Order: sequence, then structure tokens, then C-alpha cells
Amino acid sequence: MKAHDGMYLDGAWRPAVGKDTIAVVNPADEQVIAEVPAGTAEDVDAAVRAARAALPGWAATPPGERAARIAALRDALAAREDEIAETVTAELGAPPRFARAVHTGLPIVVAGSYAELAASHPFEERVGNSTVYVEPVGVVGAITPWNYPLHQIVAKVAPALAAGCTVVLKPAEDTPLTAQLFAEAVHAAGVPAGVFNLVTGLGPVAGQALAEHEGVDLVSFTGSTAVGSRIGAVAGAAVKRVALELGGKSANVILESADLARAVAVGVANVMGNSGQTCSAWTRMLVHTSRYDEAVALAAEAAATYADRIGPLVSARQRDRVRGYIERGIAEGARLVAGGPGAPREHGYFVSPTVLADVTPEMTVAQEEIFGPVLSILRYEDEEDALRIANGTVYGLAGAVWAGDEAEAVAFARRMETGQVDINGGRFNPLAPFGGYKRSGVGRELGAHGLAEYLQTKSLQF
Repeated sequence: MKAHDGMYLDGAWRPAVGKDTIAVVNPADEQVIAEVPAGTAEDVDAAVRAARAALPGWAATPPGERAARIAALRDALAAREDEIAETVTAELGAPPRFARAVHTGLPIVVAGSYAELAASHPFEERVGNSTVYVEPVGVVGAITPWNYPLHQIVAKVAPALAAGCTVVLKPAEDTPLTAQLFAEAVHAAGVPAGVFNLVTGLGPVAGQALAEHEGVDLVSFTGSTAVGSRIGAVAGAAVKRVALELGGKSANVILESADLARAVAVGVANVMGNSGQTCSAWTRMLVHTSRYDEAVALAAEAAATYADRIGPLVSARQRDRVRGYIERGIAEGARLVAGGPGAPREHGYFVSPTVLADVTPEMTVAQEEIFGPVLSILRYEDEEDALRIANGTVYGLAGAVWAGDEAEAVAFARRMETGQVDINGGRFNPLAPFGGYKRSGVGRELGAHGLAEYLQTKSLQF
């Protein structure tokens, strides 16, 4: 795979300060496919200084012109859709069809939505004898994960640019090649120098330097709750804003009146998508005791169909972590009905699609985020019991409710402590706010709510 040996700073590819590199590994065959620079605090400082220098001009650019540049970015990404999808497949392991439809197609749609919002958003309004303005928060430090490399970049950078902010991006070290392609698209779109900057590197080095930098006004991070907590502490000490999209342990609640076969099939598909590496995956399936055995049988049958369809996990570290969770679940009393911790292939970081039955709410696999193709099925006695179990984790990112009557499902969903709930398999909406309750994060992404994260408010009284 093609890789740049420098950083994208102030509108050009420039040599890194240090000589250390990061190997990019194809998780399907464990082969090194490229190397990228391991950025240092000095690289981050150069990027932040470029972003600060570009901020006044970009913030003063009329929203319509910012919208035009974001639309050009969308078009530049669309023009390289095949190359981006192939790169995601190579460095993440996503199957080609999934890489094109979800990892590439969705971010292009999201970029387009922010081109429209930049042109239409009310950046000022009259309130009584005041004029209220919303203005860019400043320089954004964006730290993105490896599981949806392009989507998470676009979900941060596009609204930041729409708001008039400038950006320094530190992508995940496992998937930096997609980020480099994004930087090339930014350049092709004619975004002014310094408005967007890219530093590749390790989280504890480049990521920490970015979060701590006094020239950064807002840190937008997606990743684990543990790292998000540390970033929040660093930002809090400097009284700077944060947007944190963190972990999840989402409940898929199948009420007694639901179409069980459809609810289980869609629920299993949701967990197996992206090899289970999705923070909003419905990894806990809650089924009434009267239909529990039937649901377990359906889930085991459905999971088996994914054995040859899902890709590997991103790394050996992630593979071993997920296998460890499966082993712990069995040790704590869960019943293995599909998959298991064994290696399904001789090469690659693969984990078998796994279903654990007889899981109880206090088990580790029902409380902690596994981030792999592992479904836990829990039984409940009545709706109050189901609600207690659904709300009984430290997370609150997403979820689902199934019922024969939509109003019944909505009534239950309104009582769930979570940021987004799908009703009877409702389609993903790229304009709806995405984000969590409790330890699943702070703030929202996507649509107008995502744009608001990058704006601050000023009022003038007359």
C-alpha cells in the first residue's frame, strides 16, 4: 500500500521530526503492508501552530464558502471511493463489500450533510434586544479510532470545518493509511493551508501531546472509556472543552409481542458487523423467559452463517483480548452455543462468531465492552426486569427495542438510559445525534447536534 513518509502540515507533506516509524499490518494475513512516521510532540506542536495561524482566516470565511470546500471534499472522497475501500480492507480487514458500503459510502454521505449544514445553519439570531452569534470554538484536536477509520474522521473534521474551526488530526496507529488518503482529499478540495493538519503517531506520545497542547481549544476523542477519562482529566485541568464518544454495552430488548425470528436475525447481524468492532453494537440480547430457548436456537443458527463472512479483528492484541473474554464468560457459567475461543484459521487475527447463552447480568461478558463478534443472551421475567437489566451497566450509547406494537416499543425505549435506540430495526440516520449517556461519553456527533459541539456562543445587547 502507498504511504507518505511525512506529516500533512500547513498544506503540504513535510518530513517528520523523528525517524521512528509504525508498521501497518494486514490483519487477514499478518503481513506488514506499509510504514508511517511515529509523530512526536514536536510534530504535534508544528501542526497546532499551523492550525492556529490559519484560524482567523478560516473563521472569517463566509459559511457558504466553507460549505463549498466541504462539498469539494465530499467529491474528492467519492472520486477515490474504490481506493479508500481497498485501503480499509487492507489495514482493518473489513470485507470488501462492507468496506465500500459502510466504511466509504457512509462517510461520503456525512460529508455531504455538513456541506449542506454549513450553508444553512443560523449562525446568528435576534433574541429580544440581543443578537446572539455562534462562533467557532477554535483549534480542534481530533483523535480517532481504528474501527471506522474514515467515518470517525469525517464525523469530526467535517463539522469542525463547517463551524469555522481548524483541525489537527491524530488517527489510530492501526489504520493510518485511510487518514493519509483523507488528507490527500482535503488537499484536492482546495481547503486552505493550515486549516487541516495530520500527525500520525502513537496515542501515548502524539495523542497525549495533542490533548495537552495549550494551543488546542477542544479535544474530540473516540475510543475507550479509560482513555477518554484521562483525556477529560487533562482537558479539565486546562479548562478546555471535550467531545468524547466512548464505550458501549448496548441492549437489544425483544419484548414478548415482537417478531422473534426477525429480531434475533437482525440482532445477530448487528453484533457481527465489522467483526463486532462497533461501540454501539447490541451485544446484550434480552429475551423473555417464555421465548428464551427459541431465541438461543435462532441466534446460534444465525451466528453460524457468519463464520466465513466476517473479517479478522484489527490486531493480535484485540484478537487475544476477545478470546479472553469468551473464556472468562464460559468460566463464569455462560453456555457456549456457537463459536468459541479457538482459532478458526491458521493465519490472521480471526475470532469465530460466538454466542453465549445463560448469561446473567453480573457476569463480566454482560458488563464490559468486548469489541468482538460475541453476543450474550440474557433472560428477563417481565418488562420491569428487562428495563433493570438494560440500564444495569455503566454504559449508555445505543440499543434496540422490538415489539408487535410500535407504541409499546417507544414507551420502553423512552425509559432506557441510552443515547440512541432503534425501534423494530429502524434504519441508521446520519443526521440524527449520536452519543452516549453515563460513561459512554460527552457530547454528540452527526447532524446539527454534531455541528453544535464545535461552536461557542456570544451575545451582543443593544
